[in-house]
Amino acid sequence: MESVNRLLVKQAEQMVLLLTPPFDKSARDPGYIKGYLPGVRENGGQYTHAAIWTAWAFTALGQGDQAGDLFHLLNPINHSDTPEKAARYKVEPYVIAADIYSMPPHTGSGGWTWYTGSSGWMYRLGLEAILGLSRVGSMLNINPCIPRHWPGFKVDYRFGTTHYKISVENPHNVNQGIRQVILDGNPLPGSLIQLVEDGQPHEVRVVMGSTLPPGGRKSTKNDREDLLSYGVE
Repeated sequence: MESVNRLLVKQAEQMVLLLTPPFDKSARDPGYIKGYLPGVRENGGQYTHAAIWTAWAFTALGQGDQAGDLFHLLNPINHSDTPEKAARYKVEPYVIAADIYSMPPHTGSGGWTWYTGSSGWMYRLGLEAILGLSRVGSMLNINPCIPRHWPGFKVDYRFGTTHYKISVENPHNVNQGIRQVILDGNPLPGSLIQLVEDGQPHEVRVVMGSTLPPGGRKSTKNDREDLLSYGVE
């Protein structure tokens, strides 16, 4: 992933390339991708499915700052937030482009839009990998991996007729780690929340911080003061 970040992530051009350099005059035939012009689609352009998986991989490594930067880079609105960028991007800023060209004279121009399944992966990247919300059977798991400068975030989660209001706090500016989960004022032993369809509103508070090891450990005075300051007893 360090090589990916160094060789394939192009911050100035706002792209995450599939490979570099493109296949052009190679002695061996890599297959159909060489049929595309250099820098177009799989032949050395940004193939957005793979670019999104790159950001997801950084969340798996706990590198929320890098994942947040890539999410911002991949967000199509940020390719068209100035007239100059819009003139280069040339496609809709409100849908994900399946690919972005990487070679002159079309560097930064978007490829296929509306056709792509990359939008679904982008949604999952934001919701599941960065905000860390995922279903585990009849339970909701919360395990964010966010930029450390985020103070937290809020999510309204619907389970049938039941409304869960989730508030995540990041008091220690960490990328990842759950210190405590409180459901309707009651601390839970882990990060899993049992979902019930009772039609009632439920409040969920999540405090990020150092993750307790299995079986827990003896708390210190500073630990208790820290948790009490955020309403966790």
